[in-house]
Amino acid sequence: MSDLAITYRGTVYPWQCDHMGHMNVMWYVGKFDEASWQLLATLGFTRTRTREEGAGMVAVEQHISYKRELLAGDIVTVRSNVVDVKDKALHLFHEMRNDETGEIAATMTVVGIHIDMHARKAQSLPEDIRSRAVVATNRQVDPDLAFSQRTSESNVYFDVSSPCADSPIGESAHGPNSQVTDLLSNPVL
Repeated sequence: MSDLAITYRGTVYPWQCDHMGHMNVMWYVGKFDEASWQLLATLGFTRTRTREEGAGMVAVEQHISYKRELLAGDIVTVRSNVVDVKDKALHLFHEMRNDETGEIAATMTVVGIHIDMHARKAQSLPEDIRSRAVVATNRQVDPDLAFSQRTSESNVYFDVSSPCADSPIGESAHGPNSQVTDLLSNPVL
């Protein structure tokens, strides 16, 4: 079993399954996203810090590999780690396993950029975060599972004039009853 940090535990609910009878891809993304925030919090990126410093992390690239389907009632655990640290970016790796079978159901890599939330421009990671992230890279990640592609981190800007910035993400993406928060106006971790 992996020595990666446990960052998510949960259940596949019937409403998370699609017409094929297995968990729909949107729920993999959601569970991996929750795992990302847990991992980032262990590095020091907390909600309080984000508010106080006006800086946070945003995902700019992610890749998911689906290995085994998950069905309603399956219990899953996500284990995660930092696989690379750059001046302005972190490359994270997640592994989702079916707790009953021990099989890997999916893996995801994500590149996150540290931004000034007011200027919407990439900036260097704080030194304490960088130090914790470098220590985390020493945990063993299977190189065949971890994605090796990198994203350029220079001159990353975010267009806050996009349609998503002007409309509630919850309504436009998930319907009026969604609990999704507009992260552009209310950043949360």
